[in-house]
Amino acid sequence: MHVCVADTRRVRRRKSPRILSPVLWRWLILAALPLSLAGCSWELLNPSGSIGVQTRNLIVLATALMLMVVIPVIILTLVFAWRYREGNTKAEYAPRWSHSTRIEVVVWGIPCVIVALLGIIIWDTTHKLDPFRPIESKVAPLEVDVVALDWKWLFIYPQYGVASLNELPVPVGTPINFRITAESTMNALFIPRLGSMVYAMAGMQTKLHLIADEPGVFDGRSAAYSGSGFSDMHFRTVATSRAEFDAWIERARASGHTLDEQTYRKLEQPSSKDPVTLYAKVDPRLFQGVVDQYMASNGEICRADSPVTISAIAGANMPPLPAQQQTLER
Repeated sequence: MHVCVADTRRVRRRKSPRILSPVLWRWLILAALPLSLAGCSWELLNPSGSIGVQTRNLIVLATALMLMVVIPVIILTLVFAWRYREGNTKAEYAPRWSHSTRIEVVVWGIPCVIVALLGIIIWDTTHKLDPFRPIESKVAPLEVDVVALDWKWLFIYPQYGVASLNELPVPVGTPINFRITAESTMNALFIPRLGSMVYAMAGMQTKLHLIADEPGVFDGRSAAYSGSGFSDMHFRTVATSRAEFDAWIERARASGHTLDEQTYRKLEQPSSKDPVTLYAKVDPRLFQGVVDQYMASNGEICRADSPVTISAIAGANMPPLPAQQQTLER
């Protein structure tokens, strides 16, 4: 009589060979990280104007000072974790240790010194890089009035009586004095390679002073989300020689387009990816009208420097407002 006994031994399954080991995968991922930044732009760290250079230097200096704390902390964290691991019997074991004056001095003293240095640097550069502060130059500045629309930029050149949509030509080496406002939604005017960013707000007027020290075409954009067309709200800043800029002014004057109230009402309608358009004539009251659009009362403009306000102050025997307060600028 034969008895069949089942073989209870486990049959080991042969593992499928791994194409790449986990360690190799990690190295490949780390090597691919720089490639993920290939499409990133370093415009802010490659300035083309003195304001941009000062801004870049401030960013690099502040980052370096902070890394003086961050890098040693990261290194010491790894060193301590390795030295005092459970398997290291050679490390000194001091269960009753609770205080070290030298460690306290280092841990608190160095950060305090760095914070104090950062405070001094930031206080100084905040005044030097104040957007309202004019740039000192022997060259007469170029005045540009900027209106942020949905979703496009309107640049008015009051000294020449022309305007441009989605393009900002400027002469190299000439300070640019911007007056900025918005038709409706808040935006932010930003030309990374030239420097500072300033918000554009409806019913208000802000200022910005920049300069291009070398010729080139620099990207400008809105740095504040303003709706569905925000991602296409770009413009070109074209820095050229004075002769080329003057030639552009002549082309604008020959364009034949007029920027009056009726044309502006069409422009203020939401649209995106609008082509560059030049305007030969601009209503000189247009920009101020955009700023004052929410300040009309009984047919008068209620501003600090408007005739109705000045007469009201005089009638109430109130002292006149200082000159720096008689503006809408903020």
